[in-house]
Amino acid sequence: MVHEFQIRVQPYEAANEQSLARYIAREKGMDERTINAVRVLRRSIDARQRTIYINLTVRVFVNEMPPADEYTPREYPNVEGKRPVIVVGAGPAGLFAALKLIENGLRPIVVERGKDVRTRKVDLANISRTHTVNPESNYCFGEGGAGAYSDGKLYTRSKKRGSIEGVLNIFCQHGASPTILADAHPHIGTDKLPRVIENIRNRIIECGGEVRFETRMEEILLSGGKVCGIRTNNGELLADAVILATGHSAKDVYRWLNSNNIALEAKGFAVGVRLEHPSELIDQIQYHSPKGRGKYLPAAEYSFTTQVNGRGVYSFCMCPGGVVIPSASAAQELLVNGMSPSHRGGAWSNSGMVVQINPEDVLLPEMQIDCDGIDPVADDSPLRVMNFQERLERLCWVMGNRKQTAPAQRMTDFVRGKLSYDLPRSSYAPGLISSPLHFWLPKFVSTRLQRGFEQFGRMSRGFLTSEATMIGVETRTSSPVRIVRDNETLQHVTVEGLFPCGEGAGYAGGIVSAAVDGERCAMAAKEYIGV
Repeated sequence: MVHEFQIRVQPYEAANEQSLARYIAREKGMDERTINAVRVLRRSIDARQRTIYINLTVRVFVNEMPPADEYTPREYPNVEGKRPVIVVGAGPAGLFAALKLIENGLRPIVVERGKDVRTRKVDLANISRTHTVNPESNYCFGEGGAGAYSDGKLYTRSKKRGSIEGVLNIFCQHGASPTILADAHPHIGTDKLPRVIENIRNRIIECGGEVRFETRMEEILLSGGKVCGIRTNNGELLADAVILATGHSAKDVYRWLNSNNIALEAKGFAVGVRLEHPSELIDQIQYHSPKGRGKYLPAAEYSFTTQVNGRGVYSFCMCPGGVVIPSASAAQELLVNGMSPSHRGGAWSNSGMVVQINPEDVLLPEMQIDCDGIDPVADDSPLRVMNFQERLERLCWVMGNRKQTAPAQRMTDFVRGKLSYDLPRSSYAPGLISSPLHFWLPKFVSTRLQRGFEQFGRMSRGFLTSEATMIGVETRTSSPVRIVRDNETLQHVTVEGLFPCGEGAGYAGGIVSAAVDGERCAMAAKEYIGV
């Protein structure tokens, strides 16, 4: 017999299956000896009060055994010789589009400008060691996309566009822990996600698809307003449909589309900094205890949001027990991101702290950026938000001594408008340099961050502290451009057979929502081709 219960337990009671079985037997009047297994279906932490509770939905197997797999596997047929569809980009949108194409009897040809996920690690290390950025292989470009080495968080607020549970099942089928099916904020971790990505790529190849690395799309081939393929740095590829899943950092793609009159529009995004605290301090604050998280709780998360002068100020991509990483995708730019390993056991916790930017905001005088070698002139083109983003990243690089040494400031000094004479220790490997972020960040951003930090400090005592370090700048929160597509067919509004997809096209925000959008575009391509 199988029972499902919703229970509320203390952390030590949720520590393992045996203690859960003991609790359920006691509370539900069962004989513990008859409970063969307890599967956790949903898990969340309630840390609003001093006594911490774990909310669980559990499935209890009484006098019978659970199924061997905790997830539902998909069947993938062989598609050798089948109709090809080109997928540009091997991030989550591109990889999940390829899998969905295979499910539906189409042969994906995936082209990725960067390297495979393992080889890519050498180039990532060189950013910290030698301050050298490979423009084709970095934290933004390469197999797995920007998410592969920036945490692997699978939480999304998007619930309407596809099967989130289906995406999580596919991750489990390719090597992720089944715990992601239960957690309220599922997370694979940067130490484990690369292997999952490799398994997905191998699946595509085993089924007759192709994955071509170090193959950069240079042109979309058109005939009579329809796609007929792409031209890459390695030659031409022909197909009836192209799924464009290039990610939010492919500025050359946006420029090519704009120069060829393929409809784009400027899109709002968010700009700010990475804020890094000692993880022990965040644990103490969030779990209301000087002892921190103790033995049974994970590294604490937080989420803050407020409004300052008509714009949102909020935390973004919180990484408990994680590190801050250099995320430039070209020379002469500096930006940062965060990531966490699966155990989240590091000495620091960080998150983006960002200000909402609307497309019209970048035209304001207080948003203009003027420094050595940077053109301060604003424009009103579809690329204006991207151009602002690029200028800010260049300014940060200048302030970092024209290296990947990041400008930084103590949180309290930033709020008070003072230079920090020294900085706390940090996880950021290329190193920090003390810099007056309050002075050189655009006033539109800096004044809202200052007021936002003051409000967050009142919401959570101890959060506004000199132990926290602001590291500049956080700019790749989402795409600054939207590639306009039809809401029904998911094709570009003027180019038949072109399916703008995922975060880079402006229709997703994170690994799961990008994967869901990739699946939707694959189904739309199937409908367009008519097979």
